[in-house]
Amino acid sequence: MASILNAMAGLVSRDMAVDLGTANTLVYVRGEGIVLDEPSVVAVNVHDGKVLAVGSDAKRMIGRTPNHIQAIRPLKDGVIADFDVCERMLRHFIQKVHPSRFAKPRMVICVPSGITGVEKRAVQEAAEFAGARRPAYIIEEPMAAAIGAGLPVQDPAGNMIVDIGGGTTEVAVISLGGVVVSQSVRVGGDELDAAIVQYAKKEHGLVLGERTSEDVKLALASAWPLQEEMYAEVRGRDLVTGLPKTVVTSTVEVREAIAEPVAAIVDAVKITLDNTPPELAADIMERGIMLAGGGALLAGLPERIYNETGMPVIVAPDPLYAVALGSGETLEAFEALKDVLFSSDHD
Repeated sequence: MASILNAMAGLVSRDMAVDLGTANTLVYVRGEGIVLDEPSVVAVNVHDGKVLAVGSDAKRMIGRTPNHIQAIRPLKDGVIADFDVCERMLRHFIQKVHPSRFAKPRMVICVPSGITGVEKRAVQEAAEFAGARRPAYIIEEPMAAAIGAGLPVQDPAGNMIVDIGGGTTEVAVISLGGVVVSQSVRVGGDELDAAIVQYAKKEHGLVLGERTSEDVKLALASAWPLQEEMYAEVRGRDLVTGLPKTVVTSTVEVREAIAEPVAAIVDAVKITLDNTPPELAADIMERGIMLAGGGALLAGLPERIYNETGMPVIVAPDPLYAVALGSGETLEAFEALKDVLFSSDHD
């Protein structure tokens, strides 16, 4: 009998936090840490709507599918663009972590701070339909990123976090466990990829695929001049002849290509600083601006922000996982941190 009760308790206690990102979805299980990190992509058969692959397997299909298979990214700019596909993706990830059909885990989900109440409810409903226990809890990404980056969010002092994800950039000043000022712009890693595609088309007459533009960004993108500029070959399709074509590009060219989205990210930081109360601005001057999210790894971004704001800039110890770790922390210390969460029962 005791073993049955223990097994049931094991099913119930596997609470999880989900960083439902535009580019990647991460799942944190209470007591275990991050157990899943997969691309937010679902491959669907358009004839019968059947899901063929989710996550890494589906991402490998992007740009390589026959007509009857579509690789869908159900989130755009940090919010759900395709509710049905998002719910199925969430269900797949929950079942991967929670094999039991009877498990109804308590769930905390991260959302961008700039989303509407309707968008927030859509995320909660998707989680509940996918098998989460009611109520589903919501945490705003900048708060989760700040907790995950180790900032003392409950102190009476200003902490500034800049979380640059795939679809959005979240900038927030946090004090006493709450967001004092924030700015959410729908610019992130995806916009950098799109800018590289546009630049290659305009300057080189070269059509790049989604995967290739991401590879170029990871290899050559920078926000500030490098000590040693680099060059690389890029393969795509010639816009005129339609044949395969290779061009040589450089970090200088790629920096020019992504200048606009990078400027939008820096402007969001400047606007937030402009709206920050003087006492908190003084704290930030002392403590610095913390960068998190995949965009924090963009070469030269700390130098660029420092140059334009005069504020010291620090990159989080684990920028890619800051949001997932922060939302997981709210599960581990639920009573202490529950004030930073919103629940579907009280919205």
